[in-house]
Amino acid sequence: MTTAPGLPPPRPIPLKDRSALVFIERAQLDVADGAFVAIDAHGMRTHVPVGGVACLLLEPGVRVSHAAIALAARAGTLLVWVGEGAVRLYSAGRPGGERADKLLWQARIALDEAARLRVVRKMYEMRFGEAAPQRRSVDQLRGIEGVRVRETYKLLARQYGVEWRGRDYDVSEWTEGDLPNRCLSAATACLHGLCEAAVLAAGYSPAIGFLHTGKALSFVYDIADLWKLDTVVPEAFRVAGLAQKGRLSMPEERAVRQACRDAFRRTGLLSKIIPQIDEVLSAGELEKPVPPPEASGPAFADPEEGP
Repeated sequence: MTTAPGLPPPRPIPLKDRSALVFIERAQLDVADGAFVAIDAHGMRTHVPVGGVACLLLEPGVRVSHAAIALAARAGTLLVWVGEGAVRLYSAGRPGGERADKLLWQARIALDEAARLRVVRKMYEMRFGEAAPQRRSVDQLRGIEGVRVRETYKLLARQYGVEWRGRDYDVSEWTEGDLPNRCLSAATACLHGLCEAAVLAAGYSPAIGFLHTGKALSFVYDIADLWKLDTVVPEAFRVAGLAQKGRLSMPEERAVRQACRDAFRRTGLLSKIIPQIDEVLSAGELEKPVPPPEASGPAFADPEEGP
């Protein structure tokens, strides 16, 4: 990220062109010779291409220097502090929040009950491939969605031969959860980290949700749910099935993380999240506010069109 004299600073790589996730544990993150590096207990350095990654998930045992935080912020890369195996999310940085026009648009839609319902109906349609039932409130649609998700869990459990007793977990008692629930929690944590990076990079608030409300990551949960059943949930049940059959050569949480990483790459998820955020919010049918002339530019500007 250092720049030779007389050259303009490098432009951030658009989020859609980045790798999804990099997990780091038991290392010191620092900047050496202008590069982002992870230094292990033996002093060995591993270069991390921070500008080409959507978010870094920092597990226990990671220490981060001020220079590393500053470089990640300039590169527009989200740092997320998570628990071991990335199964708990503690905190995250906030790149992409330098302008408020999209955030204000999001807030206006959330405060307009009719617009909010239109957004929730659009999310239902995108998630299940069919129009939401007519004359249903947000709470009723939430209940219908919950039933369909639970049925999907049962189908996937049968498909992969997983003993399934329902979604039941306690983040404060991780080891008390059964195998498939731990796999599901690890998988959704990966997806939530990726979606939070996209939400922030696009200039929206993670907290202003439509189907989910009242949480710091309500909108992240809304957006993640659009993709959950097509990406990480099948992988979680597949890994759980292999683990129950004794066919895993690594801890199940690690296997889930690798499977999710491959699913994100295979589906090209990063290139789809931000356009779908805009599509979802456009369903509210409220006009986007015009940013003031003095507003900062977008975090990730679209390339200029050629002649």
